[in-house]
Amino acid sequence: MLALFLMSPAPSGGSAPDATSQLIQTVVMFGAVIAIFYFMMIRPQQKRAKAHAALLSGVKKGDSVVTASGIHGTVYEVDDTTVTVTIASNTNIKIDKSSIGSVVAK
Repeated sequence: MLALFLMSPAPSGGSAPDATSQLIQTVVMFGAVIAIFYFMMIRPQQKRAKAHAALLSGVKKGDSVVTASGIHGTVYEVDDTTVTVTIASNTNIKIDKSSIGSVVAK
């Protein structure tokens, strides 16, 4: 689109440019930019957020997890918004459920 816009012929010296065609070109360019932003940035982020929400809803007792800060542990207890993770023998920490980065496959 940008190439077509830049390569369009310049108006001849005596005639005024057609305002309607310039408006259409501008609207098409803005539409193309919005479409590119949606498909390159917004949609992939929504997919990642949906996958992370599914991961968090599937966390259960006994799962090996890695937190966003890099702490490895095993889920000891699951609440609505928090998870208790065992990181060493007799060492439990309570973290927000949203801070779980991944569930490690056994």
